[in-house]
Amino acid sequence: MVEKDYSKVITKIDSIAEKIYRDFEKATIPFVNLPTRTKSNILFDNKLNVWKYGKNTTERSAKSLDGAYMLLRTIYMTDFIKEMINIKKSSTLREMYYISEGWDLAKFGSQQESNLLAEDLEVITNCMREDFKLRPEEDGARVIGNLIIEEVTRNNKKKRIHCQDDVGDAGYSIPYNVEKEKINFKGVDADFIIAIETGGMFDRLVENEFDTSHRAILVHLKGQPARSTRRFIKRLSCEKNIPVLVFTDCDPWSFRIFASVAYGAIKTAHISEYLATPSSQYLGVTPSDIENYKLPTDSLTTEDINALKSELTDPRFKDSFWKGEIKLQLKMGKKSEQQALAKYGLDYVTDTYLPEKLAETGIVKK
Repeated sequence: MVEKDYSKVITKIDSIAEKIYRDFEKATIPFVNLPTRTKSNILFDNKLNVWKYGKNTTERSAKSLDGAYMLLRTIYMTDFIKEMINIKKSSTLREMYYISEGWDLAKFGSQQESNLLAEDLEVITNCMREDFKLRPEEDGARVIGNLIIEEVTRNNKKKRIHCQDDVGDAGYSIPYNVEKEKINFKGVDADFIIAIETGGMFDRLVENEFDTSHRAILVHLKGQPARSTRRFIKRLSCEKNIPVLVFTDCDPWSFRIFASVAYGAIKTAHISEYLATPSSQYLGVTPSDIENYKLPTDSLTTEDINALKSELTDPRFKDSFWKGEIKLQLKMGKKSEQQALAKYGLDYVTDTYLPEKLAETGIVKK
């Protein structure tokens, strides 16, 4: 296994403490500046082809008691990260929150506070959470398809896994670290990747052997996809030149799932170039599909309506396709699920719906 070089990470972490120390030396109230992490401050980066934070910033300063506590926590967290790197250990975000109980005045009031500070450190250092040896709680997503992955095992040995022949119905489980020191793609014979929101639909496509009949790699997103899932899709698509299609429910929250895969999520806009796959296409289910396929529906809730209206001002949904579909859904007042396609039978989604939708994208021929 190729050991990751953490020297640059440590240098960037040390620079935070050095900056605060210099502020004290100059009799300046310590502070750090961070980009404003809102949708009003994300701009399209033409070079990277993703959405990134703009120039608006907010100041974290020791002028206030809350600001002073946050800077104190920052120093404790950076020291904890350095310790993990030095002893070659990792921590979950949840563990770090509880570890802070021993930090006296620097302990966090909630895990949300500690999670946000970890993200702030990413922004300040231009590193990723994985560089800090911090990992999420959630399990990895699942993959099935004609893909050979070489993964470094816990015994520090390389093992090749065929994501059809060497896995069960659940598929290959994506680890939290999907960088090259952990996994590599050694062989792929597929025409496209379908990223699927729900486990039920993923299992339907697996049972109907859609990965085999249509030369597809199936990835279960597990709802809003974890970073490792988005990074996995990004790497596989770019390194093997495979198009990505996203298949979700038809509601505003599912549209945001697509946006996080294709354009980047607002809260992780600082690392969009590592996580987002800009060439991704939305496969469905669309509001137009509700009408065209006469799908069963539920009424939009007040929260759904507000979310759709918010998306009309979200720069990630600015093109004519999304404007039209969102306005249509607001007019209809209805939403639908992937599994609504079962109205026409268990095989309809793989025999009729997906082939028709794939033909519309031009990826497969009618």
